[in-house]
Amino acid sequence: MPDAQFEELSMPLFDQLYNFAHWLTQDRSEAEDLVQETYAKALRGFSGFQPGTNFRAWIFRILRNSFLTSRTGLKVAGHGEEELEALASVDPSPEAILIGKADRSIVRQALQELSVPFREILLLCEVEEMAYEEIAQVLAIPVGTVMSRLHRARRALRALLIEKFKGGAHGL
Repeated sequence: MPDAQFEELSMPLFDQLYNFAHWLTQDRSEAEDLVQETYAKALRGFSGFQPGTNFRAWIFRILRNSFLTSRTGLKVAGHGEEELEALASVDPSPEAILIGKADRSIVRQALQELSVPFREILLLCEVEEMAYEEIAQVLAIPVGTVMSRLHRARRALRALLIEKFKGGAHGL
């Protein structure tokens, strides 16, 4: 029965875990390996999971810790279109579509340039839409640190975007 309960809790999170892993690793193959490793570790440790607590935060924390212990220092090189859709809207006109694609490319590039702590907190908040308390559980930091790190991450992303837009044809 614990296997069935694990499957019931974990399988709906598969796409979210993969998207987060892909953003962290910037590589499809590495993301797949990371998610597989996460599920294996989570299944092995499921007996230690406290029913009634936040399973999503628990399994995201396993993924993050697995990434930090076995994948730090890897070069990032991939692209995640689905996540960027949440950060940019596209107008249906052909000109707006072209500008939107260029803008998404710039946002993607800026996100890749952020440090892992800034990138992960932005992704958990803006893409995964986690509450501050849930992010605090995933990252094992106080809620106040989540808020201040998120503020600094947004400020760093804004600065990178301003620099990139000024360097391009967009002009701010």
